[in-house]
Amino acid sequence: MHSDAVQIPEAKVGGATIPATTIPGVDIPAQRVPAQCTEIKPAPGGCLGAASIPETSIPAVEIPAVEIPGVNAGGLKVDPVRADAVRADAVRAKAVSTPEVCQRKVQGSGLVPFVIRPFIIRPFIIRPFIIRPFIIRPEKCNDKGECVPAVEVPAVEAPSVEVPSVEIPAAELKSYEVGKSEVLEGEDSIAYNLNADVLFDFDSADIKPAAAAELKRIAQQIDQKAASSSTIQIDGHTDDKGEDAYNVRLSQRRAQAVLDWLATKGGLGQTRLKATGYGETKPVRPNTTDTGRAKNRRVVISTETS
Repeated sequence: MHSDAVQIPEAKVGGATIPATTIPGVDIPAQRVPAQCTEIKPAPGGCLGAASIPETSIPAVEIPAVEIPGVNAGGLKVDPVRADAVRADAVRAKAVSTPEVCQRKVQGSGLVPFVIRPFIIRPFIIRPFIIRPFIIRPEKCNDKGECVPAVEVPAVEAPSVEVPSVEIPAAELKSYEVGKSEVLEGEDSIAYNLNADVLFDFDSADIKPAAAAELKRIAQQIDQKAASSSTIQIDGHTDDKGEDAYNVRLSQRRAQAVLDWLATKGGLGQTRLKATGYGETKPVRPNTTDTGRAKNRRVVISTETS
């Protein structure tokens, strides 16, 4: 922000010399409110990471006082004219944060309750507009017609500055049941039907930690009941939401994730395991209700028995 200096030329009045005067201009350097980033920290499965918005501030600004000097010489008397300094104080918004929240673990089977990380907001702040007003010392002459000229110092203003509000929306992990796989056992085969919502978060192929107990139980039963030479088939299925090709890829990734878990943590031989993704092509319920779609989102582990 810049305003030019004002030059008052020398004047001669009644035999007296009134020297030239310079009224300083105003230079206020640019001020910057730095860019900032919100943060959501990484969190383990079943948890929502801590979220934070940093503090911010708009710096203070001041326009200095100014004065046009008076004149008292050669039969002239002109009072000085002054404008006081104007200031806008710094404005701050404090940091806002919320801690990590995690779903309660259950032993065996049961309901894992939902958790929510609340919405947080750092409010809008504003440093108001300020102005040092225009001032003028008028022209004045003595009875001999000798004059001192009018002097004007223009107004100086600093505009208002705003920093918009910043928010992090609420997030939720839905409740779900663990240990609720459906077992379909025939004379020479067995299949475990697991709800995909129990195993995975929405649109994810990462197995939830809370699903480990049920997968471990299934792995132990398959190890006891499966024929020694039989293949253990893991089939992934989705509902009809989304594009067909994407659903096939998602179901394949989920089936592969279960295969990898059974091989690395379930004690089943990798060479016996086979994963296939069918997408939405093999529904067990009509995809016309939320309940039907939930039934169709599943992973089926099956094998021949001895």
